[in-house]
Amino acid sequence: MTAPIDLDTAIDAATVDSLFRDGRTAYAFTDEPVSDGDIERIANLMAHPPTAMNTQPLRVILVRTDAAKTRLLPLLNEGNRAKSDSAPVVAILAADLDFHDELPRLVPHVPDARDRFADEAAREQAARFNATLQAGYFILAVRAAGLDAGPMGGLDRAGVDREFFPDGRHRSLMVVNIGHVADEGTYPRSPRLAADEVFSQL
Repeated sequence: MTAPIDLDTAIDAATVDSLFRDGRTAYAFTDEPVSDGDIERIANLMAHPPTAMNTQPLRVILVRTDAAKTRLLPLLNEGNRAKSDSAPVVAILAADLDFHDELPRLVPHVPDARDRFADEAAREQAARFNATLQAGYFILAVRAAGLDAGPMGGLDRAGVDREFFPDGRHRSLMVVNIGHVADEGTYPRSPRLAADEVFSQL
């Protein structure tokens, strides 16, 4: 397989650039707010791509107030606190371990869908896998809504779970800072693997 080259795509190049080629992880944000309409667009976009058996286990808490940030920031790795503090919205992404309770509504054509996830260990694995898949969709949805995303995994997940998910049925995965990137708010892009280093053919 040859090295990657730019080819025509089924959607316009500007859209491809904003979602993939030019989309960057944001580390600092302007004061421009994120509106309720922006959040609604993100939620509606990320709802459509696939999850296994339509499980949709991702749950999101939006941290938008100073009081909520005061609770969250100490639970982030020290180097990540200023990044989240600068963001108008910080999304806490978590997996709902009891996602199977929704399956009679989400998969009505499979009557025993909920029972297929009776095993707790297997259900947690499915929740984490599919919620992580949805996290990728979430980041692209943020970009598609015209905003910048700063996903971060450096946090005290057990602490976040205790503070924001006290019911015990959720497991936090990451936070995603959301807003409009500030000048000098990104780093130079790191190298990417070539296509022939990632793809093989049989």
